[in-house]
Amino acid sequence: MTTLPDLPELPDLPDGIGAVPARPAGWTAAAPFPVVVLDAAGHVVEVNARAAALLPDARAGRPLGSPVWLAEAHLAPGTGTPRGPVGDRFFAATAAPLDGGRTAWWLRDETAHRALRAELEAERRRARFLAEASSALLASLNLERCMEVTARLAAEHLADAAAVITPTGARKLPVVACDHRGRITRDAVAATPDAVPGLDEALQGFPPVPPRWIDPAAAPAWLVPDGFGEVGAMAVAPLPGHGLSAGALILLRRAPRTAFEAAEAELAGLFAARAGAAMSAARLYAEQNQVTDTLMRALLPPALRHVEGIEFAGGYRASVDTDRVGGDFYDVHPPGEDCAETLAVLGDVAGKGLDAAVITGRIRNTLHALRPLADDHGRMLRLLNNAMRSEGGRVRFATLVLASAHREGRSVALRLTSAGHPPPLIVRRDGTVEEADTGGTLIGVLPEIVSRTAHVRLAPGETCLLYTDGVTEAKGGPLGDAQFGEERLKRALAECGGLPAAAVVERVQMLTDAWIGGGRHDDIAVLAVTAPRGGPAGAVDTATGGTRTA
Repeated sequence: MTTLPDLPELPDLPDGIGAVPARPAGWTAAAPFPVVVLDAAGHVVEVNARAAALLPDARAGRPLGSPVWLAEAHLAPGTGTPRGPVGDRFFAATAAPLDGGRTAWWLRDETAHRALRAELEAERRRARFLAEASSALLASLNLERCMEVTARLAAEHLADAAAVITPTGARKLPVVACDHRGRITRDAVAATPDAVPGLDEALQGFPPVPPRWIDPAAAPAWLVPDGFGEVGAMAVAPLPGHGLSAGALILLRRAPRTAFEAAEAELAGLFAARAGAAMSAARLYAEQNQVTDTLMRALLPPALRHVEGIEFAGGYRASVDTDRVGGDFYDVHPPGEDCAETLAVLGDVAGKGLDAAVITGRIRNTLHALRPLADDHGRMLRLLNNAMRSEGGRVRFATLVLASAHREGRSVALRLTSAGHPPPLIVRRDGTVEEADTGGTLIGVLPEIVSRTAHVRLAPGETCLLYTDGVTEAKGGPLGDAQFGEERLKRALAECGGLPAAAVVERVQMLTDAWIGGGRHDDIAVLAVTAPRGGPAGAVDTATGGTRTA
């Protein structure tokens, strides 16, 4: 906020005033100020020409009757420098004691100085208001909140009531109003902008125009608050935004207050500029946030369910706890007309954060399109590799594992194919943990890739765990620098024989989280596929199951 300077002090009286010197006869005539000499009883002894012109009733030998404030100050000395009006001007009086109990009062005209000081104080108040308004408006990036703050501040400092209207393509005008009691209301009024003179222009956008003062009789009934009374003045001010109008501010004053003064109009325009900028920023943030949420939903790991009685559960933790997505991902594609098996995918893209998440989105979409080829994992991986290499630009690579599952009685038959990814682990009901015999080259780097597919059968209650290296390479432990490791993961899984898929995922996540503590870590993703422990095939086909940890 700009610091306004202090006004200079008024000049001192001529040297000698305040003492009791010998005064030559007629000395008051040469004084540069009006001078009134009073005796101890308050009678006028002498006035110079300046004082006579200022105080025509001040006559020698008579009590000083006007100005009253000076007469009272003379009879009650020691109360400081007296000040008061004389006609339409304002004076300060300084006492100079004379011999014989007399006092010479020198009158200084402070009218201009007082006006400047009042103007300076008013400017300071306006500056404080604009600074406080800016802080309040920028405290939130919520558009509705900004509209409420704008209406409330305008009603408190600029008018008796205020309404904020934003541009809309709908048939109703969105209105946020603050009435003379400070009550905030929100409404959608079935009216067009031309219902209020100047509103249509204010909502059009640039170039911004100054506030427009209009006939109070033109105020529609929906704009005047209940119990407001007669409208004495009304103004419409545009709220300029970033390249377009953020809306319009309507100010209402109750009678008998009439039109706004020039300084008030200027202040309203400055406030409207700040409010428009804040509302425009809030609207832009809301639009960007909506776009981000829409895109983010496509990047987030899906919520999993049972498919044909096969349990699927997944868990995900980004490398940065405040992030929602990263380079690890998983997906489950149920069978359909073009694919007789359920296809599960878990992968790890090089990199972290949103940049890596964009690549995972592309891979997930490509694999979804290649789902009809799920009976040939090798071909799917080759086509995915070609698609990633054809994008050009910075080299991006990924590792992943494909798992095709279908029911065979109470068991689940799996085809597992790894492409540069840690092989899945098979957890038997007795706690035995086996490593699937699959492997291959990573995706997105070499022109030709090779892969090896493993065929695994899960008995009821047995689980196949797909995981990223964020689990095994997670550093922590007593000293914070030891990796979680494959052996520790296998020992943990040995305790999960016969558990549901969701319980297996929860166990792995709990142990890795405890191992990491507050340390840094890579993206972590796990996906469990568990054979049903009992019941006919398809009995829980549509039941919800599995968990997802964002």
